[in-house]
Amino acid sequence: MKTVNRFALLFAAVPALAWAQQQVTIVTSFPKELTSAYQRDFEKRNPGVKVEILNKATPAGVAYVRETRPGERPDVFWASAPDAFEVLAKEGLLTKYDPGIKGIPNKIGNYPINDPQGFYRGQALAGYGIMWNTRYLAARKLPAPREWADLAKPVYFSHVSTSSPSRSGTTHLTMETILQGEGWTKGWEQILRICGNSAAITERSFGVPDGVSNGQFGIGLVIDFLGLAPKNSGFPVEFVYPSVTAIVPANIGLVNGAKNAELGRRFIHYSLSPEGQALLLEKAISRLPVLPETYKSAPAGYPNPYAGNIKAKVNFDSELAESRYYVVSSVFDHAITFRHKELVVATRAILEAERRLAAKPSAQGAQRLAEAKAVAYTPVVDESKVRDKEFLALFSDTKRDAARTKRVTALEEHWANEAKKNYARAAELASEAGRLAR
Repeated sequence: MKTVNRFALLFAAVPALAWAQQQVTIVTSFPKELTSAYQRDFEKRNPGVKVEILNKATPAGVAYVRETRPGERPDVFWASAPDAFEVLAKEGLLTKYDPGIKGIPNKIGNYPINDPQGFYRGQALAGYGIMWNTRYLAARKLPAPREWADLAKPVYFSHVSTSSPSRSGTTHLTMETILQGEGWTKGWEQILRICGNSAAITERSFGVPDGVSNGQFGIGLVIDFLGLAPKNSGFPVEFVYPSVTAIVPANIGLVNGAKNAELGRRFIHYSLSPEGQALLLEKAISRLPVLPETYKSAPAGYPNPYAGNIKAKVNFDSELAESRYYVVSSVFDHAITFRHKELVVATRAILEAERRLAAKPSAQGAQRLAEAKAVAYTPVVDESKVRDKEFLALFSDTKRDAARTKRVTALEEHWANEAKKNYARAAELASEAGRLAR
């Protein structure tokens, strides 16, 4: 009886094993419109192979790969965040693979399209910008924004939306682009002003373009394809690249310890082939291919970073971004995401004081208003801290002991309390400034 059961179990396991060997598993933050198109086309070109898509926000995807045992890990990591790939490569979670596709340039501007060490490849290009709902703005007689700084203007109060960098790799890149373009202190001042004008900090990056497309929000900070795809699909939206933006690769890499590495290699090769690159031009996807020849088939007016029609001032530094990856996310959450209501209250008070003082100037009121802005829009972490390797190591090391975890938690609690205190004080100073208008 035991022998029969043993053989029954053996034969029962064979189909499952065969099935597993013909499945490629991909962790990605990309929307269904993109992943479904690649899934269908790859399966069609590879009969008998199943593509499993694990859709996760980039930070959650990094955590998933990190926490899965070698041999059980997904095969491919695919996302728009080069700093996240730097984190994975540094932790030994990617393995080198060269698909040997010809015609892809080494760089876009000064930025390498592929990892110089060979751990990941550029699969598409991406920039960061602003999308808006044309009907929403027209109905409220609001001007179309062009620069990040525009979004801090009083006219856009309660009309903006963004996500959190801890929940979205593309939002992390957007915020990091602003910080690199403007510098740490000025960059955070701009981010805080924009978020003070924001109606919401959404759970996922997709919540921003979806909300703008359906008119829930007027304006959103997005990676380009999240703005271009609805525009090209007929939604009443527009998209612009601000001058302070960067063009960087959206990457794809083979996971170290993958369950089916050979199929992972095959999928990466396909995604970079002329056939895989052509899919990026579909209206519902609207991404920027890394293969220059693909643009010959693009619709008129399609943005082409190789043709110089996207003016990007920021030479993105992925090593800098990687070194403070967790710090930027943590500062944003504890000063903005978890304190958004208080930030909005302070911003409303500041804008009201500005309005009153414009009508009835007061030197003392202007001084109080300047103090309110300084208190509200100065980052809770000084720039000197993010130059301190010991400080950065507290956050960059994912294997923290109890003592280190305690230190990080204490810092984050301090930042949250400082933000709360600052916003309350700013609102108080702004109210005083408004009363001084006469």
